[in-house]
Amino acid sequence: MTKTAPLASIRREARAPLVLVHGYLGGAAQWEAQLDALSPYLDVITPELTGYGSSWARDGQDSIAGFAQQVLADLTEQDIGRFHLLGHSMGGMIVQQMVSMAPERVDRLICYGTGPRGILPDRFETIEVSRARVRAEGVPDTAQRIAATWFAQGDQAAGYPMCVQLGEKVSEQTALGGLTAMENWDGRAALAHITQKTLVIWGDRDRSYGWAQPQALWRGIPDSSLCVLPSCAHAAHLEEPALFNQIVARFLKEAY
Repeated sequence: MTKTAPLASIRREARAPLVLVHGYLGGAAQWEAQLDALSPYLDVITPELTGYGSSWARDGQDSIAGFAQQVLADLTEQDIGRFHLLGHSMGGMIVQQMVSMAPERVDRLICYGTGPRGILPDRFETIEVSRARVRAEGVPDTAQRIAATWFAQGDQAAGYPMCVQLGEKVSEQTALGGLTAMENWDGRAALAHITQKTLVIWGDRDRSYGWAQPQALWRGIPDSSLCVLPSCAHAAHLEEPALFNQIVARFLKEAY
């Protein structure tokens, strides 16, 4: 029997995974607009750190390395080998740590609203002040107060209630552990060793990470680009989701 040539066809290979890592007092719900916009061509994965979101009942970590190891182990459990990686705020520290731990697994890196110093020298208040206020005022009040700083419109922003709802679920142990994790982490020495093509995204009204932080990432990571979003604060992906998604999509589409 004569073997015939295969039929001409169009085939869509398995979509590349994109892992989105949320920040302090956050959760996967914050990525809803990104899931809607990016899922048509990327396998979007939004892990919830222990102690946060739907994982609120589990004890949180108190080290960035601990969080990074958890996310890497979870991805391994899901049979996800290589992936694009985006981290926001504390999640941006976690993804930098993940790259240091498993550089062969990360394709492209996006560091958003974050920096290489966990002590946060330009933050609206020091880590120590936040720690004292968590203990004195409780997590719900802390979540309301801190979430307001994430938006240029403060507590009037459309995304504010959802952020408060996520933050209020966090236990005191998790809230304090997250502050300790950030305070004790310093990724500056590792920047020169990041070989992944990297995009740094920052809102020019960010009160958590002053300009020196994204600048250090941009200058320190060899193959990096910088995108500054005007009139956006710390939660630019909630303030200007269409613009944010377009920037992310363009950066990742360059990989194919």
